[in-house]
Order: sequence, then C-alpha cells, then structure tokens
Amino acid sequence: MIERRKFITLLGGTAAWPLAARAQQGDRARRIGVLMGFREGDPEGKSYISSFMQRLSELGWTESRNLRVDVRWAAGDVNRMRAIAKELVNLQPELIVAHTTSVTAALQRETRTSPIVFTNVADASGFVEGLAHPGGNMTGFLMQEPSLGGKWLGLLKEIAPAVTRVAMMFNPDTAAGGGSYYLPSFEAAARSLKVESITAPVRSDAEIEMVITSLALQGGLLAMPDIYINTNRATIISIAARNKVPAVYFNTSFVRGGGLLSYGPNEVDVFRSSASYVDLILRGTKPADLPVQLPVKFEMAVNLKTASALGLTVPQSIMLLADEVIQ
Repeated sequence: MIERRKFITLLGGTAAWPLAARAQQGDRARRIGVLMGFREGDPEGKSYISSFMQRLSELGWTESRNLRVDVRWAAGDVNRMRAIAKELVNLQPELIVAHTTSVTAALQRETRTSPIVFTNVADASGFVEGLAHPGGNMTGFLMQEPSLGGKWLGLLKEIAPAVTRVAMMFNPDTAAGGGSYYLPSFEAAARSLKVESITAPVRSDAEIEMVITSLALQGGLLAMPDIYINTNRATIISIAARNKVPAVYFNTSFVRGGGLLSYGPNEVDVFRSSASYVDLILRGTKPADLPVQLPVKFEMAVNLKTASALGLTVPQSIMLLADEVIQ
C-alpha cells in the first residue's frame, strides 16, 4: 500500500530547544549558501526556498536577525553550477545547502572541508563514506532508489497497457550516474513486460522533441529524476501532449502541470527537511556525525484530464493508490 511519504526524523531533539534559547546564540548573523538546480523564478524552486526558510524560522533562524542566506540558481546547467559553486565557496559561508546530485558534485569539486548539506539527491555514492556515518564534510537527504526505474515502467504499463516501446529520458550531464542509476531496473522490467526499452539521453529542446516525437505510435515515456528534466518540465509535458505520448514522472509538479502520472517522494518536503540539519550544524554538530536520511514513503498523482485526452481509462488500482487526483 502506497502511503503519503514521510521522512525518518533523526534530528537530535532539535525541536525541543526553546525559541528563547535559540535566540540567545549571539548577535552575529550566521551565513549560509544555497545552490539551487532550478532557474531563478521557477515556481517549484520558489516553493522549495519558501518552505526551507519557514522551517529555519521555526528552528530560531531568521534573516535580518541572526541569519544571512545567499541563494543562487543554476538553471539546470552544469557549467553554471560549477561557476556558482566556486563563487559560493569563495564567500566562505559556514555551510552550503546543495540541491540535486549534479549541484552536489559541482560543490564537491570546490571544497572537501566546508560543511555541505545535500538534498533531493538520487545517489550519495562518491559523496559520503557510508549512509550511517558520512565521514566527511557532507551529509543530507536522498530522494530515490535505483529500483524505481522498474516501478515507473510498471505504472506506465498499468495505465497505458498498449505501449510497446518506452524511452527513459535524462540528461547524462546532470542525471545520477550519468543516467545509469535507474537503467538496470528499467531494462529488467522491460524484458519482463516484453516492452522495448530505449535509453534516451538529451541535452537540448530539439533532442527532447526528437525523442518524444519518435514515441508517437505505441510509445511511452519515463522522465528520469534529473534537474535538467525538472527545469524543462513544461516543454516535456507540452511535447508529450502534442504527440499523445503517455508519460510517468517523478514528482507531482509534472502532473499539476498537465503530465499524466507521477510517483516519488514529495520533493518540497525533502528540501524543507534539510533546514533541520542546517540548524544542527550551525549549533556545532559535524556533517560526518549526521546520518544520510532516506525516503521511506512515496506519493502518487494522476491527471484524469490528461488521461482522457490520451484516450486512457485510469484503472481502479491506480485511483485507489493515488494521493492526488487532478480532475
């Protein structure tokens, strides 16, 4: 049974600190950096920051009083990520929040000593020595697991049983493992379901259109968790609708924007959770001593209007499991 996602809360009793005690941490404003994978002004990215700042305020940290937050936006571009990572490290904040796998990798290139809290990351290998004991200057919050490649394909076949070819689309420059993280489970599920599996790396709008257009006849699409894909979600949704290609995505923002179906953790909540680790590190805890946290529950969303436009009937099995149904 799929339930609304929640995260393990391993925050060392932070919530028990009285607000008055929090306020008595000294007059010096503490400085943190935040490097977001989104474009500046992206509504989803803005909701991440808003939720994060609200949680920091609840923990006793308020801008203009005892906190300074430098937020930068990478627009899903690897070169921009690297340039901004260098800029943020040179500002010498007390810690940096890294949004997505590729942003975390860009910051790792610049520092192995400055504390980093990564969030909305698919794969922590290469960033920490172990999940329970990160061991270095990084810790944070994971989003996905590699078996989801097969899960997404199973959901696509359930809602669109006529598909015979399915492409998994990603940008190899920004996707976890260069795109390899989810492919084994996707390809194994494709063999089991007797579906042709297609690996579809993209780096431009033209390549996105070419991939989706090629699926117009009995094809389906899986969008891999990837900041480039997320940043370009409006383009992907529009092209999929125009070509009548059923698609499964990794978060609800796609479905609210007109996509067919999504399954994954609530990414805004994941990002909000990172504020608790920021709080602990600002109070003296080392990243090496804070376990990497895993998603334990997931959510599903389905868009009935999009299903109707595609000529699909959403099965009762999905309707019963959906946390959000968009009419």
